[in-house]
Amino acid sequence: MVCALQELGSLVQSLNATASPLIQEPSLGLLETVTSVLLHPSMAARLAAAWCLRCVAVALPFQLTPFLDRCAERLNNLKTSPEAVSGYSFAMAALLGGVHQCPLGIPHAKGKMVVSIAEDLLRTAAQNSRLSLQRTQAGWLLLGALMTLGPSVVRYHLPKMLLLWRNVFPRSLKELEAEKARGDSFTWQVTLEGRAGALCAMRSFVAHCPELLTEDVIRKLMTPIECAMTMMSHIPSVIKAHGAHLKASAAMVRLRLYDILALLPPKTYEGSFNALLRELVAEFTLTDNSANTTTSLLRSLCHYDDSVLLGSWLQETDHKSIEDQLQPNSASGSGALEHDPSSIYLRIPAGEAVPGPLPLGVSVIDASVALFGVVFPHVSYKHRLQMLDHFAECVKQAKGVRQQAVQLNIFTAVLSALKGLAENKSTLGPEEVRKSALTLVMGALDNPNPILRCAAGEALGRMAQVVGEATFIARMAQFSFDKLKSARDVVSRTGHSLALGCLHRYVGGIGSGQHLKTSVSILLALAQDGTSPEVQTWSLHSLALIVDSSGPMYRGYVEPTLSLVLTLLLTVPPSHTEVHQCLGRCLGAIITTVGPELQGNGATISTIRSSCLVGCAITQDHSDSLVQAAAISCLQQLHMFAPRHVNLSSLVPSLCVHLCSSHLLLRRAAVACLRQLVQREAAEVCEYAMSLAKNAGDKENSGVNINPFAPGVGSRRDSHCRHQGVNITETGLEGVLFGMLDRETDRKLCSDIHDTLGHMLSSLAVEKLSHWLMLCKDVLAASSDMSTAAPLGGGKDEELEKKDEMDDDTMFTTLGEEDKSKPSVAPRWATRVFAADCLCRIIMLCENANKAHFDLAMARSAKLRNPKNDLLVLHLSDLIRMAFMAATDHSNQLRMAGLQALEDIIKKFASVPEPEFPGHVILEQYQANVGAALRPAFSQDTPSDITAKACQVCSTWIGSEVVSDLNDLRRVHNLLVSSLDKVQAGKGSSSQLYRESATTMEKLAVLKAWAEVYVVAMKIKKEAETKPKRAIKNTDDEEEDFGTVDELPPDSLITLVQPELPILSRLWLAALKDYALLTLPAEFASQLPPDGGAFYTPETIDTARLHYRNSWAPILHAVALWLNSAGFNASESPEEAAAAMPNSQKRASSIMLNQAPGTPPTTKSLPEINKDRMHLILGVSIQFLCSPRPEEPVEHVTSCLQALHTLLDSPCARIHIAEDQLLGVELLSVMHRLLLTWDPPSVQLLVTGVVQQIVRAAQDYLQEKRNTLNEDDIKEKETCLVLGEGGESGGLVPGKSLVFAAMELLMFILVRHMPQLSPKMSDSPSHVSAKPQLSEESARLVAATVTILSDLPSLCSPAGCMTILPTILFLITRVLKETAVKSVDNQVSPPVSATLQAIKTIVTLPMAKTEETHKQWTSLIRSTLASVLEYSQPEGTKSILDEVSMLTAIALFLWSASTEIIGVQSLQNGCINRFKNALNSCDPWVQAKCYQLLLSVFQHTNRALSTPYIHSLAPIMVEKLKAVEGNRPNSNTELLAVQEGIKVLETLVALGEEQNRVQLLALLVPTLISYLLNESAFVSASTVSKDLHEFALQNLMHIGPLYPHAFKTVMGAAPELKIRLETAVRASQANKAKAAARQPPPTIHSVPTIKLKTSFF
Repeated sequence: MVCALQELGSLVQSLNATASPLIQEPSLGLLETVTSVLLHPSMAARLAAAWCLRCVAVALPFQLTPFLDRCAERLNNLKTSPEAVSGYSFAMAALLGGVHQCPLGIPHAKGKMVVSIAEDLLRTAAQNSRLSLQRTQAGWLLLGALMTLGPSVVRYHLPKMLLLWRNVFPRSLKELEAEKARGDSFTWQVTLEGRAGALCAMRSFVAHCPELLTEDVIRKLMTPIECAMTMMSHIPSVIKAHGAHLKASAAMVRLRLYDILALLPPKTYEGSFNALLRELVAEFTLTDNSANTTTSLLRSLCHYDDSVLLGSWLQETDHKSIEDQLQPNSASGSGALEHDPSSIYLRIPAGEAVPGPLPLGVSVIDASVALFGVVFPHVSYKHRLQMLDHFAECVKQAKGVRQQAVQLNIFTAVLSALKGLAENKSTLGPEEVRKSALTLVMGALDNPNPILRCAAGEALGRMAQVVGEATFIARMAQFSFDKLKSARDVVSRTGHSLALGCLHRYVGGIGSGQHLKTSVSILLALAQDGTSPEVQTWSLHSLALIVDSSGPMYRGYVEPTLSLVLTLLLTVPPSHTEVHQCLGRCLGAIITTVGPELQGNGATISTIRSSCLVGCAITQDHSDSLVQAAAISCLQQLHMFAPRHVNLSSLVPSLCVHLCSSHLLLRRAAVACLRQLVQREAAEVCEYAMSLAKNAGDKENSGVNINPFAPGVGSRRDSHCRHQGVNITETGLEGVLFGMLDRETDRKLCSDIHDTLGHMLSSLAVEKLSHWLMLCKDVLAASSDMSTAAPLGGGKDEELEKKDEMDDDTMFTTLGEEDKSKPSVAPRWATRVFAADCLCRIIMLCENANKAHFDLAMARSAKLRNPKNDLLVLHLSDLIRMAFMAATDHSNQLRMAGLQALEDIIKKFASVPEPEFPGHVILEQYQANVGAALRPAFSQDTPSDITAKACQVCSTWIGSEVVSDLNDLRRVHNLLVSSLDKVQAGKGSSSQLYRESATTMEKLAVLKAWAEVYVVAMKIKKEAETKPKRAIKNTDDEEEDFGTVDELPPDSLITLVQPELPILSRLWLAALKDYALLTLPAEFASQLPPDGGAFYTPETIDTARLHYRNSWAPILHAVALWLNSAGFNASESPEEAAAAMPNSQKRASSIMLNQAPGTPPTTKSLPEINKDRMHLILGVSIQFLCSPRPEEPVEHVTSCLQALHTLLDSPCARIHIAEDQLLGVELLSVMHRLLLTWDPPSVQLLVTGVVQQIVRAAQDYLQEKRNTLNEDDIKEKETCLVLGEGGESGGLVPGKSLVFAAMELLMFILVRHMPQLSPKMSDSPSHVSAKPQLSEESARLVAATVTILSDLPSLCSPAGCMTILPTILFLITRVLKETAVKSVDNQVSPPVSATLQAIKTIVTLPMAKTEETHKQWTSLIRSTLASVLEYSQPEGTKSILDEVSMLTAIALFLWSASTEIIGVQSLQNGCINRFKNALNSCDPWVQAKCYQLLLSVFQHTNRALSTPYIHSLAPIMVEKLKAVEGNRPNSNTELLAVQEGIKVLETLVALGEEQNRVQLLALLVPTLISYLLNESAFVSASTVSKDLHEFALQNLMHIGPLYPHAFKTVMGAAPELKIRLETAVRASQANKAKAAARQPPPTIHSVPTIKLKTSFF
């Protein structure tokens, strides 16, 4: 029965949530049957039933709370039955112990329930003697189990627990003494059981709640513990008085005491060391124990590698538990739950299915040995010596079998003590202590029992490690050398050879280097002793240890060792498997020592390498699986160092065969080796594996045994396993590995298979996409009969081949031909979860590989070009189907993985257009699938974590804008609406199955999803508003009737969110408030509301924090958007708020409005409410941005920055931040800090946006202030000017000045992207002068930065401006210099246009008005202009300068600044020079721009400024324009240049005075006439030439009427000009007449032209 219950439990636990139909099937009645066993008279059966219930609850966490309630209820109803009390308390304890495996936990109130039940049991124990024992045990068991729930629950019950513990033990020595005289054997038994139970609960407390162990608590715990220690000495007399049956209870008390002391710091019980050590030593030296009980710890204290000497390698098999029981002095198999009921709630050691505590006698000795190891390092040297001498004495006194037992226990204790010393980094003690220890150890090296020799060798090594003195080590080594030279018997030779190995192992190569030569020569000699395989085994094992620990120092001995290994491999009979195993170990160690040298081509290295390969081949051919495993690991090492020399074509097939071996070790080795091979050569490995499948097909028919590594005759299982091994079907090696995942239970093996598949996936999935997707699909589809699934071979035409493959496929999924009749098993849930994870990885790999994977049109054309092209987008329906299958499965883990895959698919494919239906995307056709996959996750009985994940997918789907029809969108939207109702239902409304924080997680996930949807909706709305209004297609319908419109109306999504906004906004603010309180540092814990927040309870505060941390960012962004759009005007009266909220949230809302719960609500004014909201949002943002943890997703940072940006759009927030300058400074410094740690350009761009908002807010505020001052006192103009930072002195205080903070931050960004700006950087020798082109993002950043820089002076007083302007102007001009680089299409880059704008902003500042700053201002502007002139000098080395931008900058100065500033001769000459250069430029674009700029300079209102320029530059222009006659323009740009030049001349004519007109026209008119073509030339001219002709003619016709008198004078002076003009006009009119004749109605425009013509002459 016990066995059946344990098997049932393990089975259900491995099925996990997929077992729910079985458990809930009424006809089976599984739970009732199991529960009925809880009343069984046998304790073992009751415990097994409890364990089985724990397994069911862990597999199906939703059953956990109902089980607990049911057990509690039955325990109450059946209080009077001893079996019921015992059975149901076992069940409750087991269930509480399982809670840590259920992430969602149990409601907090269950802890209180357990405490009250336990208290009740303990209180009533004395009332009824028939039940005393059971009630006492049950009460303490429940309290011990409660401790496993961890500090968050136990914290609330700790005072009560401390009281209970104190009351179990007598208060004083007096009471202890008095107690001895009282009572009978029964009361003593109950007392001892009670005290053992109390100590057990204490131990559970110390183990599971270390956070609560303050010094004060430890002090309170020590009172009962010290009392228990004192009581120990009285027990023997009690046993004497009342009978031996109390011995077991007394032993239990000792066990519990040792257990708890081992967990507490030894310092706390220093005073009791003497008494305690007496007890411990007596315990394991069996002083009062007539049985020869031995400890079970010796194996675990010896080194794992030494197991080859003891034969315990057998532990590593699939049937480990049986093999263990066959070992000498093994306690295995004797473990059972009834030996220690507390193990029902403790965590099981890894790798065990059911806890199996050892019998009490063994456990007590184990515990005493472990505690001895903890205490020994803290004991004085005097006592250490006494104990070691006493040990020697004990061994001497005992005889025969008892001596062996005593010696084993003593050695285990000594090893435990030495290990403790090493961990504490303390030493063994003075000479006499060492001597005593050495005598004890050396004596055992000659012991006939191999495990004792092993332990002695280990102890010797550890002593050397702890003593750490060369002389001591030398003495020990010398002793063994002498012994080995003289001794002839097997025992001492084996013992001392191991001693040498252990010395080297623990002291390392350098510490024992001087003995290396002697050790190696002795061991090599011993290894050749053919008479005794045992001596060979031990000496080779030691040799392997020495090779391992010596590292490179061993290089000199490699050749002799290697030749010996090869010789022995060939001469030792294969039946001595241990020798061969050790040879394999030596070979592996040698390969590691030679290491990367193995790649070399020298003669010696080639010899070593070939020897190693030969050695591997021999061991590979051995019949023993362990030797083969050693061979595989040697080849694996070789492959690591010299991959070219390992022949994969033979290695891989042999590994594939081993994958189906019946030996666990061999399977492990094969997978570990494959894992390494596929990291480098996945494709080759898969090919070789497939070749095995092809060969198998040919040989199968002829019936030849194809396994080259087959040992003579295998078991039947072995033979069909081999068949199956070769039977790699067309799914290849990866198919076999997926199959193994279903069968293997070994943790290490499964993790290696996962890694192997992961590496194969990374290297092959993109090339063989269909193959891998089919693999995942087949695992996920998991139909009941796999053989009916379509074969996985893609693209094969021959039908026959397909049939064969079908057969192969069936064989692969069943066990072999004999078992064909059995149905095949669908893949396990864990394998399917792994397949779903693989799916997500494939999507990610494709994303990094090629854009075409996510573009249907590109994919189709690629497929047409080459049918072998395989692209992910072509498999979209499969991807959706797999995600759907996973998301709607029984298994919760698989549902999570499926939802994750679905989210990935939506994110990656949301924007992929459908080529056949423009304006649509390909995901639209899968709306139904997505909806259907999400709907089950919102059902009532779904666990919170799945609902939370589904909310995330919902918001991704709605926000992806895939669905354009509102009605379709409503399906998914309704899921969110229903969830929102759940959130409003408040706390504790539904019957709770999980911890309160699970509800918190679900509610926050819903709010986060809504927030994300709202953010997207607002984005769409904003885009729609900024776009020009499109005419809606059906204009004849009413505008409002959107139903008929095909397109989504721009604010459609917002119409879905709008109705919920009043509720949402309130819930969002409440959640933010909670988050703000939860992020307070620990010292403000007292400020937290005593009964929790809107969405969390105070008990689950720690787990709740994590959920808030995941969801606050989108909520913050949403709140900012809401406040910005309407919220600042929305005040809520508390009455309305209260009406809309359930009771549980009334409390929260009162907290939200900053009142103590219970006080009548005071109505706050709107400004106050808004102020609170501002503080909340800014507080949360600053707190987060101060130090976002590196693992934070970047989305949180961007959301937070976007929220700040949005918030600062609203006037209310701007005033708030501008009024309190320190707040702005704080924000800026936090942003600066953020930039130091976060690199993505997106973050930096957002930061500059927020900085700009802060600066603008300050500007508006200051302007407002200046305006009000101006209105108030127009007389006192001065005060107005001193407004702004810097005051009268001009000083800016770092830390208080907004401008300083902003400049610091902006400077950082500029230097980050343009290191050459920083003098420190450019002067450093490592600085490279060649500057890379700024990336597009960097350019945008620099532009934004420059813009903000130019806004800063407006925040300062004139004196303040003078402080910052030098820096700002320096930066702006340098940026101009660095970024003004010519581009191909003459585009002006963002930084350049920003700098030009900045120059304009700064030069036009109203600075010159004040006398104090006038002089400084003048010199500043002059030097800036001088710098610009200097930078614009063409240099030979630099990339071509953009002259246009530089000229624009110069022109900006000329336009904006006054003459007295820039009218200085040297600057003027410089400017004129730059313009001259530009006019003479060979680039027509530069000329055109130059003319445009000159035009504006010539037109300057200040004649004093423009005259010198006109005088210097006009003559050059005329020359240039005259020259065009001979060199007509060939391109539009050249034409543009001429046109711009003519415009300037025309302007000059207009500017000239009347008396100079004639001379000016005499320059202009002939030039224009020279552009006209005669008729013959006009026909053949290029279009550009014709355009020039037309342009000249138009201008002439325009000038004539403007200045008729001067025009006539000029024309009269030059008759040949007149003739040219007349012919041109006639020709033009003739053309127009022709054109008019073609167009029947005459155009009205032709009339004025004729009039014009007549008015000319």
